[in-house]
Amino acid sequence: MIRHAETSDRAAILRLYENARRFMHTHGNPTQWINGYPAWDTLSGDIARRELYVMTDGNVIYGVFMLTAEEEPTYAFIHGRWHTRSPYGTIHRICGDGAHRGVLGEAFRFAASLYPRLRADTHENNLPMQRALLRCGFRFAGVIRLKNGDPRVAYDWQADK
Repeated sequence: MIRHAETSDRAAILRLYENARRFMHTHGNPTQWINGYPAWDTLSGDIARRELYVMTDGNVIYGVFMLTAEEEPTYAFIHGRWHTRSPYGTIHRICGDGAHRGVLGEAFRFAASLYPRLRADTHENNLPMQRALLRCGFRFAGVIRLKNGDPRVAYDWQADK
């Protein structure tokens, strides 16, 4: 089941992100989500806007992601080309507990049921996420830059392609 995250989910959500940081660090991606990113302030803002979702199996939270319909400012300039300029939903900050397989696929199906076009980005060293995006039907669009200038590989998906 996928539902909106609640403040009471804090401990489980933070544990998932800590595990994801550890996994990335030990699997060739030591510079994404550093210094405690995403911080609780960011996540609590996502919760207040009802943009943070959790995946549950009974009472156990095994996945978390942010989904927004707001335009992503860092997507305004891309070295490459978006496949569509139409409004889109964006998936950010997705991670799972490592025990449940297909977390991105599950989040993707949920997001695609709400938005006919989606975008996502990830670190160039996050090969597992890049492979998962491609498996879900996303297409490589190019490279965007975060506010701090760091590059991210960007992907998009559209239902009517």
